[in-house]
Amino acid sequence: MTKYRQHASGAHFRVSCFDIDSSFVLGHSDVTETPPLPTTKDNLAEEFLRYLSVERNASARTVKAYRQALAAFRASNKTPWKKCQADDFRDYLFGLMKREQARSYIRLQFSALRALYGFLASRKQLKRDPVRELQLPKIDKKLPLVLTRQQIDELLTAPLKIKKNRAAPAWMPERDVAIMELFYSSGLRLSELASLDVAEVDLYTESVRVFGKGRKERVCPVGLPALEAISRYRAAANVHSGSLFINKSRKRISPRSIWLILKRYLRHTSIPISISPHKLRHSFATHMLDRGADLRSVQALLGHASLSTTQIYTHVTVERLKKAYADAHPRA
Repeated sequence: MTKYRQHASGAHFRVSCFDIDSSFVLGHSDVTETPPLPTTKDNLAEEFLRYLSVERNASARTVKAYRQALAAFRASNKTPWKKCQADDFRDYLFGLMKREQARSYIRLQFSALRALYGFLASRKQLKRDPVRELQLPKIDKKLPLVLTRQQIDELLTAPLKIKKNRAAPAWMPERDVAIMELFYSSGLRLSELASLDVAEVDLYTESVRVFGKGRKERVCPVGLPALEAISRYRAAANVHSGSLFINKSRKRISPRSIWLILKRYLRHTSIPISISPHKLRHSFATHMLDRGADLRSVQALLGHASLSTTQIYTHVTVERLKKAYADAHPRA
């Protein structure tokens, strides 16, 4: 029987079996070959990246992305950073557009460049920011796909229904259920879930402490079905401290492994679309709004810095309402 728990926002949502209806599409077109790293050391860039990591507490992923973005510009333009003009970046922008790079990729490159010049202005007394003079192409906003409740239920029960790989530990299906339940119950990011420790899940307050982007801490409620799944997995796998989710070598599971777990179980469902772990996060947010949660509460639960990032889910909810109206109203 499906269990529901009430959030502080007043919205009821599944904490064990739910339903999803749309999804997230990973932008394969956004993936671009990494440029070769410069052979000479770029001292200003390295100082900036250290500043990002140490003073701004940026994640390793962000630092890596910015490093690659700066290297990509350097591969096409060797002018020292302090001597670059707006035309240098205009030429670079036109080159990216001519190669038909995705707009999201272009904006990522220039996000790194803008951050670099912000650093140079504040720390190196650079008086002019040539990147600010450019107008970047607006990013295409795609509505996230969300699963239905029936699809969520089907996916979350799949690990205990299919035959386990002979080489896998006996506790692995319980772990996989716990991973997917927690994803959907709390709307965590993939990196946040993979980095969880046992001590960060509080069974008494029914919550999980998460360190999100920029190491910002937030506390997310966890539904009863997810807590029960985590308890069953921990007991079966004898996990009492350290990393919450482990692999068969008893080391912390990687984000890539979690992605592959989801893909494996998807093959045993009737879900017709490709899904990623982020789709469970999209589904969490959309179902919360569907059931009356306010936008600010969902923003806090997701750990979004800007409300505009969360607002994309209101569009999904409106589209679902329009479809329901069109399907059900006799004069629609």
